[in-house]
Amino acid sequence: MFDLTAGTIERPFRDKHATATVLSVAAHVAIVGGLAWAVLFSVTDQLPQVPSMTAFVAPAPVPSPPPPPPPPASKVARAVQPSKPVLTTGPTFTVPAEIPVGIQPESGIDLGDEGGVVGGVEGGIPGGVLGGVLGGMVTEVPPPPPPPMKPKRVGGELQAPALIRRVEPDYPGVAVAAKVSGTVILEATVNETGAVTDVTVLRSIILLDHAAIKAVKQWRYEPLTLNGQPVPFILVVTVTFSLR
Repeated sequence: MFDLTAGTIERPFRDKHATATVLSVAAHVAIVGGLAWAVLFSVTDQLPQVPSMTAFVAPAPVPSPPPPPPPPASKVARAVQPSKPVLTTGPTFTVPAEIPVGIQPESGIDLGDEGGVVGGVEGGIPGGVLGGVLGGMVTEVPPPPPPPMKPKRVGGELQAPALIRRVEPDYPGVAVAAKVSGTVILEATVNETGAVTDVTVLRSIILLDHAAIKAVKQWRYEPLTLNGQPVPFILVVTVTFSLR
């Protein structure tokens, strides 16, 4: 007793290492777990089933309601403009309430002593129209206009007026290359002012005719006067082409 109190008695069965303690605790846990498993297996005869998968599904969102349909387009009624009254420029007629008997003379017209009207002209025909011809209708047909004066052909006693403008012709290049030369004879018609209006070929050189006509149409003469009046005339002209 004294020895136990004083702590001088040695206990040979007590292991002072920590490893032995851990092994002992593990052995006890294994034994107790095995007994508990055996009891549970004997009661249920089968192992508890573990659910294979647990799914957590969130509830689907509530769909939003569809938008309201657009309001129907309101029909805009066109304003009907009142029709404008048609203005009449002519005389207006009124239907008489009673049928007249006989023909009544028109009022407001002063016939005068000779059957004239207000604003008439002296010497007019009774019953004439305002603005008519003095003395009545014209019975004489006016004389026709004088016929156009025919050109006078120059020659003999009728001398040609002076040439106041002469344009030389251009020598055609084709004629120069072909060494064509000669004199082209033309007949020119001149009007009252002295301008050449028409040209006719009397003697032709094919390669030179066009150049000669073009030049003569630009010529200008003094007007030919007979009895103090200008008249058209016809004369013969020559245009000479020379390579020299």
